[in-house]
Amino acid sequence: MRTAVVVGTGLIGTSIALALSRRGVLVYLDDADTTAARTAEALGAGSLEMPAGQVDLAVLAVPPASIGTVLARCQRDGLAHTYTDVASVKVRPHEEVRAAGGDPSRYIGGHPLAGAERSGPLAARADLFEGRPWVLTPSPLTDRSALNRGLELVSLCGGVPVLMDTDAHDRAVALTSHAPHLVASMMAARLEHAEAEHIRVSGQGLRDVTRIAAGEPALWSDILTANADAVADVLDGFAKDLERLIAVLRALPGAESEARRQAAADLQELLRRGNRGHARVPHKQRSQPAEYVAIPVAVPDQPGALARLFSTVGEAGVNIEDVRIEHSLDQPSGLVELLVESTSVAGVRRVLDANGWTMREKPLLVGEG
Repeated sequence: MRTAVVVGTGLIGTSIALALSRRGVLVYLDDADTTAARTAEALGAGSLEMPAGQVDLAVLAVPPASIGTVLARCQRDGLAHTYTDVASVKVRPHEEVRAAGGDPSRYIGGHPLAGAERSGPLAARADLFEGRPWVLTPSPLTDRSALNRGLELVSLCGGVPVLMDTDAHDRAVALTSHAPHLVASMMAARLEHAEAEHIRVSGQGLRDVTRIAAGEPALWSDILTANADAVADVLDGFAKDLERLIAVLRALPGAESEARRQAAADLQELLRRGNRGHARVPHKQRSQPAEYVAIPVAVPDQPGALARLFSTVGEAGVNIEDVRIEHSLDQPSGLVELLVESTSVAGVRRVLDANGWTMREKPLLVGEG
C-alpha cells in the first residue's frame, strides 16, 4: 500500500493515519470538521491536500449511519480502489452500502477493537492497534483484492486480523461492548442527583464500573440504534438475573433461617458466576499506571505555530497524551499545556529549550492515568 485517504479524523481515524504514515504510506485526510482535520495534520497524521489520482485505500472513520452514503459518494468521485470502515456495527453498513448504490465488491467492513477514554485527534496514537484484534467482515460480494487490502491495513497498523460474519460480529459486540456501555450508563445515571457526601466517599470500584459511561452520547446513540435487537437480547438475560438478584437481596434480612440460608447461597452463586465470567475476559498486560505532567509552553498567535510545537516534541520521540489551550484574543500568544508521561519531562524540556520555546519554570503534576 502506497497511498490512503482517511475520512474522519477522530481518535480512530487519526490513529490509523498516524500508524500508516509511520510505515511510509502517503496519507491524505478528509473531515467536515476542519478543526479536527487541521489538528490531525499538525500531529503528522497526513496531508489535507486532495490526492491527484485514485489512492489504494480509503478508510471511512465516520459514524455507522453515514457509511453507506459516504462510501457511495467517494466511489462516484473515484477516490480509492478499495474501501473499508471502522464502525462497531457491521450488518447495517453492509446493507446501506448496497442501498446507497455503492459497489460492495470493493468494500470490506472493518472494526478495530481498540480505543481510549479520551476522544478526538489529540488522543490518537500510532500504536493504538498494536496486538489488538481487528475484525474484517467480507461479504459474498467482496472481491479478493479488497480482502487482501484490508489484511494489509491491519498488518501495517500492528493489529491481529479476525474474519467474522456480519451477524456474528454484531451479536458478539452486543455482549462484549454495547450492553456493557448501557449498564455503565445506567449505573452512572444513579449518580446524577445523588447527595454530594455520597459521591465524596466513592472509590475505585465506582470509577471502574462507570468509566465507559463518559462516551459521546450522539455517537453511542447511533451505534446502539444500529445494533438495537442484539443489544436488547443481551439485556433481556441481564434483566432476568437482576430480577432474581433483587429477590435474593430482599430475602436476606428478616427471613426465616432456611430462606435466609438459601438466599445467601444464591447470592454467592451469582458472585461465583461473575468470577467465572471475569476469568474468561482476556486481560491486556500493563505496566504500572502512568503519571502525567503538564508542561506549559507559550505559543505565539501565528499560523502553523501549534504544528511547529508538536513537531518539536515529536523530535524527542515523546507521545503527547493530551493538550490544553488557553488563549485570549487580545494577547500575542497563548498558553499550551502539553501532557506527557513524567519520565519524558526532562527530555521534552531540553528539546523545547533548544528550539527556543518559552516554558513555565515548574511543570504541573496532573495525576495518574
